[in-house]
Amino acid sequence: MRDDLHWPAPTASLPVDATVTVPGSKSVTNRALVLAALAAEPAYIRRPLRSRDTLLMAGALRSLGVTIEDIPNSATNTPGGGDAWRVLPTGLHGPTRVDVGNAGTVMRFLPPVAALADGPVFFDGDPRSHERPLGGVISGLRALGARIDDEGRGALPLTVHGTGALDGGTVTVDASSSSQFVSALLLSGPRFNQGVEVRHVGAPVPSLPHIRMTVDMLRLAGAQVDAPEDGGEPDVWRVTPGALLGRDMVVEPDLSNAAPFLAAALVTAGTVTVRDWPTRTTQPGDELRPIFTAMGGSCAFTPDGLRFTGSGKVRGIDADLHEVGELTPVIAAVAALADGPSTLRGIAHLRMHETDRLAAIAKELNELGGDVRETEDGLEIRPRPLHGGVFHTYEDHRLATAAAVLGLVVPGVEVENVATTAKTLPDFPELWQELLSGGRPSGAESVPAGRA
Repeated sequence: MRDDLHWPAPTASLPVDATVTVPGSKSVTNRALVLAALAAEPAYIRRPLRSRDTLLMAGALRSLGVTIEDIPNSATNTPGGGDAWRVLPTGLHGPTRVDVGNAGTVMRFLPPVAALADGPVFFDGDPRSHERPLGGVISGLRALGARIDDEGRGALPLTVHGTGALDGGTVTVDASSSSQFVSALLLSGPRFNQGVEVRHVGAPVPSLPHIRMTVDMLRLAGAQVDAPEDGGEPDVWRVTPGALLGRDMVVEPDLSNAAPFLAAALVTAGTVTVRDWPTRTTQPGDELRPIFTAMGGSCAFTPDGLRFTGSGKVRGIDADLHEVGELTPVIAAVAALADGPSTLRGIAHLRMHETDRLAAIAKELNELGGDVRETEDGLEIRPRPLHGGVFHTYEDHRLATAAAVLGLVVPGVEVENVATTAKTLPDFPELWQELLSGGRPSGAESVPAGRA
């Protein structure tokens, strides 16, 4: 990686052929940390993701009084190796200050936890965090009995005045801008005196698989949860009050972060195997299998993991990505290299993610010669010959990995601030170069292979 802000994305001279290990899931790691902090007994989180977002979560919980111990590889006895965190729920207290960075899980999951602390907890973060929606969590907590000072912003910065307990009960929220509003209230719900019943009103909730992940992890921690997928009332989730168990869990690889690696196989007509891909999971990234298959690849489970192979032809797609919006940047990059147009729908909520992802994707692809048009709820992509240039990331990790995919077949792509990938995918430039070296540490740079 160069020392300046522009990383020259390597190009592939041959189809990629590699087996890769994707770091652990951010979504699972941060939910596991919250549940362990609220448990009645110690817990182990093995092979956690250690990235900016998860380290912010761990640091915030430590500031609230939770003990999180690092356990080295040699002491974990974890299947497949890896280190671990031992979490001791040693009480929640203020006053303290929480830095959320630009992590949606930290800024949304921790105010309910802070309401259970004894003392005030001040939340602040990166400038972009002040623009991200938080009103559903704030209004929901107030309805459940919490006192929050936000000077009427409905956003950061804010102070939660914890009293050591929260009544809980029934609350109505509009979670149409983020499924994390629902997950935030559910995760702490077992510790509320009356539990919690969350009722969503408004446009459909995006990224429902993430709520299913929350429900699944709550149940594994011993909570009783009623959810719509169990045949219950639509858009209503209930959590019964009760003690949470301290689990011993191994974090799955982050399947959403596998997107650029599978995309590399698709656009170079190569083969990539992702180790430890679960056969059953609540991660939205599992939808990469049918989506990229529809775009021209094929996949199969093997003893080594999920093997994905590109056919040499990339097809356009018409897809509703409402439930898997985080996959959009890499899918859009692949679509820009396809042999026909694509329409990506149901993703208006991406305008309020780490950046306005729809505007950013359209602008950066068009700057490289593409033909991308924003629609009311998505993108229309008409493939055109692309050329090199600087691809700006807007401090958004998924835009950086999308640019790397383009660089495999478009010579001269330079990724501005590739270091932003550390948010969820540490050491991405090194992992990417290893991919081009067959999963081995790289020597020489790849020879450019242009795209007409």
